Amino acid sequence: MGAGGRMTATDGKQEGKESPVRRAPYTKPPFTLSQIKKAIPPHCFQRSLVQSFSYVVYDLILVSLFYYIASNYFPLLSYPLPYLAWPVYWIFQGCVLTGVWVIAHECGHHAFSDYQWVDDTVGLTLHSALLVPYFSWKYSHRRHHSNTGSLERDEVFVPKTKSKTSWFAKYLNNPPGRALTLLVTLTLGWPLYLTFNVSGRPYDRFACHFDPHGPIYSDRERIQIYISDSGIFTAIYVLYRVAMAKGIAWLVCIYGVPLLIVNGFLVLITYLQHTHPALPHYDSSEWDWLRGALATADRDYGVLNKVFHNITDTHVAHHLFSTMPHYHAVEATKAIKPILGEYYQFDGTPFYKAMWREAKECLYVEPDEGSPAKGVFWYRNKI
Repeated sequence: MGAGGRMTATDGKQEGKESPVRRAPYTKPPFTLSQIKKAIPPHCFQRSLVQSFSYVVYDLILVSLFYYIASNYFPLLSYPLPYLAWPVYWIFQGCVLTGVWVIAHECGHHAFSDYQWVDDTVGLTLHSALLVPYFSWKYSHRRHHSNTGSLERDEVFVPKTKSKTSWFAKYLNNPPGRALTLLVTLTLGWPLYLTFNVSGRPYDRFACHFDPHGPIYSDRERIQIYISDSGIFTAIYVLYRVAMAKGIAWLVCIYGVPLLIVNGFLVLITYLQHTHPALPHYDSSEWDWLRGALATADRDYGVLNKVFHNITDTHVAHHLFSTMPHYHAVEATKAIKPILGEYYQFDGTPFYKAMWREAKECLYVEPDEGSPAKGVFWYRNKI
């Protein structure tokens, strides 16, 4: 039985059927990283500057088109059409801008081109426009990839053990409580993580992605944190000038609400990739890099897989080979699945259902009683 007992878990063959969770293997796999890499066609590791930029151009054309339609034609609509048109704009623009965020994320992994300065320039520009401190996130996210699945050293979405669960958690363990928790997580989770390290790895002092001298960063990284902060201040100044010229309400409608959707999807995507009753977490007695990298799940977002440049359904391959460009990740995923076997985790549950299920089933982690693997932790839901 998986943590939390029975749940709906679909793999394409059992769509909609109720079945017990089959836990992912937690023992050391019978294959190595080099064996996995050999199964992938060599061209999948090749980065093309032209191809990478084509995705940037495509996304920005869509962003500009949606902006043009909203700013030029929505004011001409008669009541009640604007109340229908704006939500459509927000959803479409938010989804495409999430794809832009993903491209900047690729730059942070040096998966955009063979030139580090190009990757950093593109990443800094795109992320700053979305109020993300590029270098700050780049370094903390790199540590996440280096320590995935480790209860002591992972950087984000680190689950708590039962003894460290908040005192008020039991009062939120019900449908209204879960709805409130998800609402706060999806709207405020990203800025709270950047500013206060909420849901991140605990440090011995205050940790903030905007603090160049914070504990997250080493001395050699601090100058680039200043550059990230400069990018954010520049973006905020531009937004201030736009608000003065166009009005705050206009800025909120054109930019603010789509940015909320971007932040919400970013948190949701990351949450579902690393939170599932079938996934193990490890303490220092059991953790190693390969098992940690495999302790993540691919998800299916339907048509949004393409809009999000397949960060959703190729996340396992991404954790194994983070410098691989996204446009080869689908092919690479198909190639590694026979090697990974039961170590490959995929859940085809619609993301909106999976979000609710995981909020219900995955409250904290604990090792199994009587298990010889004391350093392997599984999700539970009984408080």
